[in-house]
Amino acid sequence: MSHQHHRSGPAGSGTALNEAYDTALLDLDGVVYAGGEAVAYAVESLAEARAGGMRLAYVTNNALRTPDAVAEHLTRLGVPADPSDVITSAQAVARLVADRLPPGARVLAIGGEGLRVALRERGLEPVDSADDDPAAVVQGYGGPDMAWGRFAEASYAIRRGLPWFASNTDLTIPSARGIAPGNGAAVEVVRIATGAEPEVAGKPLPPMHRETVLRTGAQRPLVVGDRLDTDIEGAFNGGVDSLLVLTGVTDAAQLLAAPPQHRPTYVDRDLRGLLTGQPEVVPAGDGYRCGGWTAAVRGDRLVVEAARGDGGDALDGVRALCAAAWTFAGPGGCELETEKAVAGLGL
Repeated sequence: MSHQHHRSGPAGSGTALNEAYDTALLDLDGVVYAGGEAVAYAVESLAEARAGGMRLAYVTNNALRTPDAVAEHLTRLGVPADPSDVITSAQAVARLVADRLPPGARVLAIGGEGLRVALRERGLEPVDSADDDPAAVVQGYGGPDMAWGRFAEASYAIRRGLPWFASNTDLTIPSARGIAPGNGAAVEVVRIATGAEPEVAGKPLPPMHRETVLRTGAQRPLVVGDRLDTDIEGAFNGGVDSLLVLTGVTDAAQLLAAPPQHRPTYVDRDLRGLLTGQPEVVPAGDGYRCGGWTAAVRGDRLVVEAARGDGGDALDGVRALCAAAWTFAGPGGCELETEKAVAGLGL
């Protein structure tokens, strides 16, 4: 039976990823930086990928900061970036709104500076009140100091029948002190008050991917991210390849349990994975082999063992386990115990 419609294991690549793809579409939080500081190996790896001719674009669902502010932050961390290298969900939602409304239309903007700048860039006029005669409501992350009254303003306008757009619906956002409520949580507040449904632009939905490709001109893009439900699913929806790095929110156990739309093309520890090829995962006996590791489903257990000695890179064990788990799960998510399977790899 053909399993072509869903990925049954990570792919191999004989050439370095920064040569196999022309543009890296990089998520920021958990990939390039975390809590404002650069992730280990990110700065050097991105410099080397760029030196090898790869275009680097930074793609974020956070609609608060302007591309200028993000580019400045990246440059300060040692990753030189131009504002045109940054694509935000505010830009994607602004294009969505501009496609529906006449030029110069007023839009009730519930969010921060990034949203207002993106709306103006598309020839729309952001306003603050439901009584300012807006033609639509657009909601984006407004930061921790967003006044509660802003949600009331959105609710008044939406209840009058205005179309409602949201930059993204990530329920949480990472901060230096931990996990904070994200724009999705704010969208829920307005949804509860209105019973309405917003039209959403950000990852993993197609408007965000379209915005990124339009702005970068990417021919062979590689999506690089740390989240299965935004970055990897966004790549899946866009029909492009993806690299999952394990420096952010996703761990190996969650990766093994991923349903088809959350299965990346490649998996690596960090952004050094951009600079190398990726090892093949091949069928071996009743399971799969990658490097010095073999993995299989035996009974109701996922097992992995070193084929010789110490097995070498433990990540090859994860890749072999992915093939065993995803093939076993088929079109669903793997229901087997994945925590125990990866525990012995010491990742």
